[in-house]
Amino acid sequence: MNLTIRPVELADVPLLFAFIQKKAEFDRSLGAFSGQLQTSEQALRETLFNAAPYATAVFAEVDRQPVGFALYYFRYSSFQGRPSLWLDDLYIDAFKRGQGIGTRLFQHLVQLGQSHRCSHMAWNAHEDNQRGLRFYQNMGAKIIDQQGSILYFRLNLPIDFSISAAPAKSANQIVG
Repeated sequence: MNLTIRPVELADVPLLFAFIQKKAEFDRSLGAFSGQLQTSEQALRETLFNAAPYATAVFAEVDRQPVGFALYYFRYSSFQGRPSLWLDDLYIDAFKRGQGIGTRLFQHLVQLGQSHRCSHMAWNAHEDNQRGLRFYQNMGAKIIDQQGSILYFRLNLPIDFSISAAPAKSANQIVG
């Protein structure tokens, strides 16, 4: 398997929009999303490919075919004097899950966060996404809060992937 991670380019906007639609359907299947997408290809062009983009996206490709994506942006803490990386979306096509693609995509984001001297990465996930929760905890992330059915994760940076993360005791265990 020839796996590459590459930035989404302007010409990729229709494909990115299709992946966002797939992610919305996945979230809908969990009960995590019930509304209609408010974004469009035009909105993605205007917000991701302007002089000061609001977010960035990358594709995971197997043999040059996109099979997943991540969309993220940087935040800043005046108290820490450092940025952090907020992971808004991470999605791998169902037929490609369990092959290490999500791990490589996630590791790419960790390395990106480390290269920008981020203090941490953060994101949220629905409590019914048990496979995703196990994945995030296996990557070393901790659940730091829960609001209703939404779990909030944090992964402090820098981390060393040569040290494997200890398996989580419970997918819903909140670390204080």
